[in-house]
Amino acid sequence: MEKKYKILAVDDNPINLKLLSRALINTNYEIHTASSGTEALKLANSVRPDIILLDVMMPDMDGYEVCKKLQEHEQTAFIPVIFLSAKN
Repeated sequence: MEKKYKILAVDDNPINLKLLSRALINTNYEIHTASSGTEALKLANSVRPDIILLDVMMPDMDGYEVCKKLQEHEQTAFIPVIFLSAKN
């Protein structure tokens, strides 16, 4: 059986999360979603994703702060992060 790569998509906008999930659903990925920075940090520790798609602008904790907190912990420090932004 082929390995399913785990992706954590983080965005406070549910429409963006739905679009990301739909775009990746028919591929060899296991998609996990979080709608806040706090939720993203919890999921990153429990799921141990292969990559994180992270919104830059979120209300409780922005993407940069989430990334910094990920780097502070040995378990999540080396997870690749791709920043996303809907800003023009």
